[in-house]
Amino acid sequence: MKKFFALLLALVMSLSLVACGGGDTANEDTSTDDTATEENGGDTATASDVEIAVVLKTLASEYWGYVKAGCDAAAADLGVTVNVVGPGAESEIEQQVSMIEQQIGAGCDAIIVAPNDAGAASGALASAIGSIPVLSVDTNVGIEGQTSFVGTSNVDAAKEGGLWAAEQAGEGANAVIIYGQEGDNTSNMRREGYQAACDEAGVTVLDALSGQNTTDGATKTMEDLLNAYPDQIDIVLCHNDDTAIGAMNACKSAGVDDMIIVGFDGNASAVDLILAGEMVKATVAQQPYEMGYQAVEAALKAIEGETVEEVINAPVTVVTAENGQEYLDSLAAMQG
Repeated sequence: MKKFFALLLALVMSLSLVACGGGDTANEDTSTDDTATEENGGDTATASDVEIAVVLKTLASEYWGYVKAGCDAAAADLGVTVNVVGPGAESEIEQQVSMIEQQIGAGCDAIIVAPNDAGAASGALASAIGSIPVLSVDTNVGIEGQTSFVGTSNVDAAKEGGLWAAEQAGEGANAVIIYGQEGDNTSNMRREGYQAACDEAGVTVLDALSGQNTTDGATKTMEDLLNAYPDQIDIVLCHNDDTAIGAMNACKSAGVDDMIIVGFDGNASAVDLILAGEMVKATVAQQPYEMGYQAVEAALKAIEGETVEEVINAPVTVVTAENGQEYLDSLAAMQG
């Protein structure tokens, strides 16, 4: 019996030693594999591992649809994952803030924002600064530590549109400005540019009121302006194309058919009206598709440790009846 127990004990010890040896070998193999994976990952990591979040002002407008199309095109070309979201309207500041926080919380590698309210967006983005690249598109958040701003100088762009309108109306004309959301930085800059153009061209600005960034809001605002300044307004300088269409609708309802209305954004719907000879005579066209594309491109460069310019400028053009069809053709090409 003692001999049996001695043999059994020897067998157990032998098995124990084999098991321990196997564990040591497995740990060494795993460690080696992990090291190799990390080293290989550092050398061969692809853009397909990258996730970039884009939070736009809204997705419920033609203009922001073009920005999204540019982001999507960049995602396809660069092989990255891009999640584009936006609230139901540009006035939904709290909803946009929640979206920014959700995207950061989900663990994106970079975030691009077109803020409806720069202050509110800055608060939501604060936790991401220094951890991931933070970029602005179209409208500058301006938060300290921001990686880059991709967009247009809204002051200069609006001034171009205002000077064009002043040239059409002639010196001594009267204008009104329908700006966007109260407190919005883009709205403030476009209003500044329009005012500068009028001052330079000798055009009197009778009044400036908010149109709330919507067609219906601008219609009501234009009705108020027509009532306050009957037969005095020659030019209407608008925050965006939806605003311009609202102003046109109000003029038509009031029986006014001789007005120079300038929009902003270069939406196809506005250019169609220009080509049809309506009162919307021009729109200041940014390049929203290109802005979206460049923003994603810049974000990927920042993620990969490349130097990115703090400001990436996108040019503009004033679209009129003379170049409208050419512009529409370019939009069609963007959409594939």
